[in-house]
Amino acid sequence: MKHFLIVVDMQKDFIDGALGTKEAVAIVPKVTEKIRGFDGGIFATLDTHYDNYMETAEGRNLPVPHCIKGTEGWALNREVAAALGEKGYTPVEKITFGAVNLPQLIRDAAGEEAFTIELIGLCTDICVVSNALLLKANFPEATITVDADCCAGVTPQAHEAALATMKSCQIMI
Repeated sequence: MKHFLIVVDMQKDFIDGALGTKEAVAIVPKVTEKIRGFDGGIFATLDTHYDNYMETAEGRNLPVPHCIKGTEGWALNREVAAALGEKGYTPVEKITFGAVNLPQLIRDAAGEEAFTIELIGLCTDICVVSNALLLKANFPEATITVDADCCAGVTPQAHEAALATMKSCQIMI
């Protein structure tokens, strides 16, 4: 059986940049430990926006420019990047909350083998939940897990609400 770890949006802007929180900063050591201890394939999503961000639907609803490709805020957190570099990973740029090409990448990596998926990262209530539900819809028989200790939401309350939603959708927490 193959195992896949999805590291969601562990980028500077979500940790200590434009949209950073103390909760996001606090999970960095747990995330790096999880990556270093993981035995399997690793994918890391990168929230990716461009100079026209404020003209997009997301920009109109969240008018805080962030993760503009090529900027310091778009880059992975330094400690997370180092851990990923040690293990090897596949970067997955995404322009919306869920990485729509991630299911195909997992299919290609799994081949004919059964697999499990674990998600960690930011933000629990936006991109983690979006990717978890996208993966559950594509792989209804796969075991999909979210490590709550390696995630943080926009607020602690939003984090807990997203965990409850995912649990209701048969994603293991």
